[in-house]
Amino acid sequence: MILDIVIGVLSLITVGLASSARVVKQYEQGLVFRFGRVRPALRGPGLTMVVPGIDRLRKVNLQIVTQPIPAQDGITRDNVTVRVDAVVYFKVVDPVRAVVNVEDYRFAMLQVAQTSLRSIIGKSELDDLLSNRERLNQGLELMIDNPALAWGIEIDRVEIKDVALPEAMKRSMSRQAEAERERRARVITADGELQASKKLSEAAATMAETPAALQLRLLQTIVEVAAEKNSTLVLPFPVELLRFLERASGAIAQDSTTADSTAPGSTAPGSIAPGSIAPSATPGSIPQSRTEPQVKAPGPG
Repeated sequence: MILDIVIGVLSLITVGLASSARVVKQYEQGLVFRFGRVRPALRGPGLTMVVPGIDRLRKVNLQIVTQPIPAQDGITRDNVTVRVDAVVYFKVVDPVRAVVNVEDYRFAMLQVAQTSLRSIIGKSELDDLLSNRERLNQGLELMIDNPALAWGIEIDRVEIKDVALPEAMKRSMSRQAEAERERRARVITADGELQASKKLSEAAATMAETPAALQLRLLQTIVEVAAEKNSTLVLPFPVELLRFLERASGAIAQDSTTADSTAPGSTAPGSIAPGSIAPSATPGSIPQSRTEPQVKAPGPG
């Protein structure tokens, strides 16, 4: 009989210990509510004991929570409709305030993040959303952190994930980007033409000082064209060479005319050819005769 009583007492003690024992994990802290009041002492990781039927243990996760913010539609300050989504990283630093001051701190953080994101969209321009996200992330973090401090929550960081634009705006930005690239290409081409013209001007000045350089350049061009093994050879012929040949041919023609006029049997300008009739005297004039002395050769003896 005594043995049965001892066994029953041990069984009750075992059941009581089993019902009062709780395990708190390493990344958690336990809050004990005794008759609805929070005990000031928090229960750390490991095995902890509570009074069955009197105490209630509430575990709070202290890990960093990754809370995605659903995409929010908004109008930027420059009247562009966008759709922006983000993600917020936070953790609980005060379990008592996180449990007592707010009913569901995760849901509260989600709602604050959504409203803050819509507010930051309306205060920003499209260019800031696309290129200046660091400043927007900092502003969004400050907006979410203000109410979170009263809930015992610390914001680790906030990141804007994606900015969805309307199709018309995408096409417009694409045309703008193409026009900008075309402008840069034209500027680069113009700079290249300017530099090439300067070099060509220097080369022309050098060739003007040394005419043989033009001929060497012509021969080099012929060699380069001939290396292509084309069936048709287009040979550039400089105008200066044509003018040189024209002047040379004119000089040769003038020299041949002068040589013909000074040859034997030719008639000099102003002379009368043999057998031709001399021009008649002017009417009223008296022709004057001129007798030339004749010299006879001496005869024999």
